[in-house]
Amino acid sequence: MDSPSLQAMAKDRRLWLFVLSGMLAFVVGFFSLSGDAAIVFVSRTGYWFILVTFVLWARSLGLLFVPEIRAWKPKRADWSTAALIGVCGLILIVNNTIGFKILMDEVMLLGTSMSMHFDRTVFTPTRGNDIQGAFILMDGIMDKRPLFFPFVLSLLHDFTGYRPQNAFVLNGVLTFVFLWLVSVLGRRLAGRPGAWLGVLLFASLPLLGQNATGGGFELLNLVMILATLLLAMRWLERRDEVSLTAFCFSALLMAQTRYESVVFLIPVGLLVLWGWIEKRRVILSWEVMLAPILLIPYPLQHRIFDLRASSWELAGRPGAETPFSLSYVSTNLAHAVAFFFAKPSDQPNSLVFSALGWIAVPFAALVILRSLRAFRELKPAEVAAIVFTLGFVAHFFLMMVYFWGRFDDVVIRRLSLPVHLGLLVAILLALPRFSSSMRPRWILAGIAALGLFALGIPAMATHAYDQEYLPGRETAWRLQFMAAHPQKDYLMIDNDCVLWITNEVSSTPVPQAQKNIKALIFHLRNHTYSAMYVFQRLNVDPKTGKETLREGDDLGPDFVLEPVVEQRLQTLTLSRISRIVAIRDGKTEVRAGLPKFDATVPKDPAEQERMRRAYLENFVKQLP
Repeated sequence: MDSPSLQAMAKDRRLWLFVLSGMLAFVVGFFSLSGDAAIVFVSRTGYWFILVTFVLWARSLGLLFVPEIRAWKPKRADWSTAALIGVCGLILIVNNTIGFKILMDEVMLLGTSMSMHFDRTVFTPTRGNDIQGAFILMDGIMDKRPLFFPFVLSLLHDFTGYRPQNAFVLNGVLTFVFLWLVSVLGRRLAGRPGAWLGVLLFASLPLLGQNATGGGFELLNLVMILATLLLAMRWLERRDEVSLTAFCFSALLMAQTRYESVVFLIPVGLLVLWGWIEKRRVILSWEVMLAPILLIPYPLQHRIFDLRASSWELAGRPGAETPFSLSYVSTNLAHAVAFFFAKPSDQPNSLVFSALGWIAVPFAALVILRSLRAFRELKPAEVAAIVFTLGFVAHFFLMMVYFWGRFDDVVIRRLSLPVHLGLLVAILLALPRFSSSMRPRWILAGIAALGLFALGIPAMATHAYDQEYLPGRETAWRLQFMAAHPQKDYLMIDNDCVLWITNEVSSTPVPQAQKNIKALIFHLRNHTYSAMYVFQRLNVDPKTGKETLREGDDLGPDFVLEPVVEQRLQTLTLSRISRIVAIRDGKTEVRAGLPKFDATVPKDPAEQERMRRAYLENFVKQLP
């Protein structure tokens, strides 16, 4: 690029406005607010920041694609690929159990979507009660998880009504969207066989099916990474303001879907610069100039990790002293190999996908090195894919230096999904260089189809990989209890109370119940709830058979419990729901039972109303 063009770019006022916007966002995001103030700010404004970002992105997509949609003709559509996407999507969904798979992530996200829907605030409810037929969120905490998934879920609540099952509906829809985007990527890089190959490889991956039928943000994360990559291709082809806006705002929302996805902003920035260099001028829309300001909630929300050290969950790995360290690499690499090449009955992997992907990686690296010599001669789709490999490499490296980056761990293996997407990109980059003929590509697509029917479907049908995660099974068991008690007029004391609250059941954690024992006595005496229950987990000593309550589940000696239902969901573990039949208040004992009938009613209506208001005011104060 000649020096006059560089000088013209440097003098462009829009570029300096963009830089000023970025500096302002950096100062506000990292230095202007204290930790507590930052959390309050995100809680009260985070919804509106995401809403504005989403609306601007949707607007840019409309400007970019509506003309093409209007010119679209059914005769030109690839209906066979569409049918393949439909069949593969159904296979992923019907062969996996619909339900929460990773308890804390999925339920906390649902809780945040609940507060976004009800109050337009960002917090996860930890106390909720039914007050005269209206379910009210009483208290909550700011969650560490990014905001885009709960925001999208709250939109679904807005248009269909609040239902916890909307999380599963959303991921079901995203499954088909993701497979369609995979087919578009495959077609752009390796023709029609590449589209079929990509769809079949992901359809054979039980891990994708597990998340397609769960309530987490993994599918949306994949969709946003892939959408950003495809919009990068469109940006390099058109190099105009509309395509840049769609590309950049897709990247903003991608960065706010999962924590690690922020690393993909590296190739995004490089591709924006490359487009400017090729165009020999700065291209900036007013929306992109404001984009850094819209990202302010991300660093502010990240303050949670400073305020609550437990957010890193280092206790989950005894001996880990820091979240990221090079000392974890060797161990994590061994666990990665154990995941990618384990038997499908042991891990929700795909041996065909793993073999093809990792064989393709060195060939793709060689293709990239050779392409650097004639980078300007590459097609825009190839440039975007090659630069985006930096993001996939950065993501994999981040996982390998993460203290809990063990892909064969039941909680962590979902983090390998972006790695699988990177493996597909490697296959699609290497395949056309291997042969210009379509026959090898169709052969690989046939191998992927064989892997789907020989390994993928049987592994998904047995879904043994779901059974080892006790919190997930306990969650399903709790939901069965809710289904058997549809009135929802009871109180549940449970340290995992968010699940009950998101299903609009009055709930409070054990410490809160112990703290407010007088309030519970009040409600027991006044028969506020049809019953009061407590969920507890008991560990069984294999030598003596003695049952011991899990730490934190013991209400104390003042509560008299009667087991209602229990089930052994895992060896040496017993899950139990008990009814509170009495609470001791000093020397007296308040028991649950039928209320005593008193026919004495004040004749004066005003006195009746005064008594009713006084009781209701005291009732609200006493809520657990």
